[in-house]
Amino acid sequence: MAYTTGMKLLLEILIAIILHPVAWILVLINLAGRNDLTTLQKFIWGVFSIVWGIGPILYILVGGGSLW
Repeated sequence: MAYTTGMKLLLEILIAIILHPVAWILVLINLAGRNDLTTLQKFIWGVFSIVWGIGPILYILVGGGSLW
């Protein structure tokens, strides 16, 4: 189980770096479905995830989100 979680994390980071527009859209989709965040928190994560490469990675690692 940990192997697949680690591989998923690695794949998400690679997607965030190489295919940033795709990663950003996936972050926005994930944010729209989250009920544990306020509207302000969703807005802040949405704006912050625009930062090329690092934004989606921080959302995955710090924000408790995922790209799928």
